[in-house]
Order: sequence, then C-alpha cells, then structure tokens
Amino acid sequence: MQPTKRNRRTKIVATLGPASASKDMILDLFYAGVDMFRLNFSHGEHETHRAASDIIREIEIQTGRPIGILADLQGPKLRIGEFEHGTIELQTGQIFRFDMNPAKGDTTRVCLPHPEILSVLEEGGTIFLDDGKVRARVIKKGDDFIETEIDSGTALSGRKGLNVPGAIIPIPALTAKDRRDLEAALDMNVDWIAQSFVQNPKDVQEAKDLIGGRAALMVKLEKPSAILQLEDILALADGAMLARGDLGVEIPPEDVPSVQKRVVRQIRAAGKPIIVATQMLESMITNSRPTRAEASDVATAVYDGADAVMLSAETASGAWPLKAVEIMDRICHRTEEDETYNDLMDAAHPDTIGNPADAIATAAHYVAQDVGATAIVTYTMSGSTALRMARQRPAVPVLCLTPRLSSARKLCVSYGIHPVHAPEIQGEFNGPVPHACRILQTENIAQKGERFVMTAGVPFGVAGTTNILRIAEIE
Repeated sequence: MQPTKRNRRTKIVATLGPASASKDMILDLFYAGVDMFRLNFSHGEHETHRAASDIIREIEIQTGRPIGILADLQGPKLRIGEFEHGTIELQTGQIFRFDMNPAKGDTTRVCLPHPEILSVLEEGGTIFLDDGKVRARVIKKGDDFIETEIDSGTALSGRKGLNVPGAIIPIPALTAKDRRDLEAALDMNVDWIAQSFVQNPKDVQEAKDLIGGRAALMVKLEKPSAILQLEDILALADGAMLARGDLGVEIPPEDVPSVQKRVVRQIRAAGKPIIVATQMLESMITNSRPTRAEASDVATAVYDGADAVMLSAETASGAWPLKAVEIMDRICHRTEEDETYNDLMDAAHPDTIGNPADAIATAAHYVAQDVGATAIVTYTMSGSTALRMARQRPAVPVLCLTPRLSSARKLCVSYGIHPVHAPEIQGEFNGPVPHACRILQTENIAQKGERFVMTAGVPFGVAGTTNILRIAEIE
C-alpha cells in the first residue's frame, strides 16, 4: 500500500470523466494527490456517476483512507438554441435576432428558449455568449424577441451558454433536472452537493431543505448577486466554490483577482471550506505541461489561503489527467514552502472573541508553534472542531479523529486536515492520548519523542463540547 499522507496543506479536487473513468486511473489520481473527486452532473448519466462513486468507495476500503465525493449540479445554465448548419460566422456591427421561435437558427437569428431573460433585458444592455467570446448589444426589444448588434466575436455554434451581466434573472436555482440529479447523488451517498448559479439566500435554503442533512452543501459563486449577498449565503451553506468561469464573464476580468482574495478571506473567516476553481491548468487538457501563467494562478490561490484548488476538464477529458494532478500537487507544495507563505496565513487570523471552542483552536495553534509540536490532534464528532482548527491555517498537519465516517469524508476538502475514521474512540480524556500517539505514528505524521497538541471535549465523545487543550509526547 502506498503512503497517502500529503506533503501540503492545500487540498486538490479533481473532476472525473471519460479520461479518468477506470479504477486504475482513479486510484493513480488518488495516490498522486487527489483529496476529493468531483462528479459533474452537467455531463454523463446517473449510471456513469454511480459507477465512479462505487469505485471511489472501493479504493477507500483498499487504501484505508476516507475520500470525499462532490456531486456538482448543473443548475439553470442559460443556452441558445441550435443552428441549421451547426455554426455560423459573425461580423462586428451585424444585426442578429434572438427570439422564441423553436426553429433552428441561421445567420440572422436563433432561438432563445428562456423567456425570463426577456423580462430583464433592456435596450442598451449587453449579453455575452460562449463564455464571453461573443458580445451583443440590445438595440430593440419586443414581447418575444430581442434584436442585437454584434460588438465582438467571429463565430457562434448552437447550445452555447448565455450570460446577462449584472442581472438577477427570475429563474429557480434548482431545475427539474437538478432535483432528479440531487436525489440520485444522495442515493450514491456523496459527501458534498455543489449548487450552481446561486443568486440569493433563498436559493440556498431551497437546496438545504431538499438535502435534509444527508450531505453538506457547497454553493458555487458564479453570479455577482451572490457575491453581494455572500454573508447571508454563507450563513446557510457549509462551504463555497469560487467558479471563476461564469463569474469572470459576468464581472470585468480586472475585478476577478481582488474578488478572489476578498471571497477566500471572508469564507475562511466564516470557518468553512473554500475551493478556487476553473481554468487552473487549462492548457493541460492538450499539453503535458502548464503555462507559467497557469502555475502562477494555482500558486496565487494557495497564497490567498484557499482550502482547495480544483481541476475540471484537465482530469475529466484531458490528455494528461495524472500529470495535471502531479503538477498541481508540486505547485501547492512548493508555494507552501515559500518563506512568505506562513506570514500571509498568520496575517489574516480570524477573530475568535467570545467563542470558547474557537478560543481552544486558536490557543492550540499558538501552543503548537511555541512548543515546536509536530502535529495538532483534534477529536471531533461532527467535524466542527477540525473546521475551527483549519480556520487558523496552522503550519503543521491536523490529525482529525472522528467516529463518524461521513465527517471524515467531508473534511477531506478542508485545509491541512488529515481525517481518520476512528470508530473505537471511547473512554475518558486520558485514554485518547495513547490512541492518538498510535495513529500519529501509523499515519507517518509524527514519530517517537515528538510533541503534539491535542484538543477534545469533556465529557468525551459528546458533540459540541471542545473545552480541553493538552500537550503530549509520543512515547
């Protein structure tokens, strides 16, 4: 059995697809550094995703390590209709019409099967198509059509996505397809549900009600309206993904870096995991090496303090899925070795005044530094203690011991957490010390003679009672 202790604290999420569907490849990706696998319900059938989740659970048993599974719902993706000949050519200044006619389009028009868009568009407004490659300005509006002038773009093919920057479109965040996919994903026993195109807290509450506690909810931040209401959205969600693809179309590109830094900082302060996603190593879909700009992009997310970075098409359909994970792993590791990295993490410690459990986590972080501890050990039921510890961005591994396998799997995406399913935890507070010593050595995190800091609660094994901090030495 290969070792699975990571040499980095930032986690890696990888999307499965045709290029990574076999058990051998999924196992190789896990050993290369993947901490959580993403099932993209925008593509593939339920049977395909179920087969992938079954393989992940087999690998979990084979390796003895919990592995997280994220089911990503498609959401209300807005798309135009199809063209008679597949693709049309466009010219700047050309007049082009979007209407409700379901007939296939041509060089003058195409179907826009979303009447909700017509209600928010106004003359002078702009719509983006195909991830912003085509931009059109509205010059005329009718009851069932809009007439536009093409401002940029040379070609457009059918079923391409459409964005209306700045508009709150009156459509449900969960489509009928999403509801079917959600039930299928929950039946697969996934750990996280990613909700796409969230616009407001009501969208999140709807998803929470449907999930009913059967999985954790991760909101995807793709709409400017979600960024503006982030505090209220975070109060309901369990985590977030900064999906920079659609967000980068809806806001000016020069705003994306500052938004990323602010969002990561805010979500870290809330004590919830944040994934930075989209186009991180995009060129590795076809090339065996990333560009220098892509390597810098991954490093920037790490410097920002993200819990995890994500690969999409790079591992789902790319030519080099394993190399993409290996390179991302190396970039994360090397960035965390930079002498300025820990200074950046320490400079943004969240406020913990008034919360005893947060105070214990903060104290554990500083005590570990002061005594030269090799690791921090947390005993937790729900995972909340480990999340408080991850919030501090400690410079040493956090061994999280939990009797709940579901908690261990959810924590696979959280910064610096090495979750271990430990169902045999019982007894008083003195008992867990030798237990922790054994697992620290078994997991190759610490060795005999090294110190560690441990947090737990009395009475032991009761959720929400973290109130003890202890310094111990492996004997």
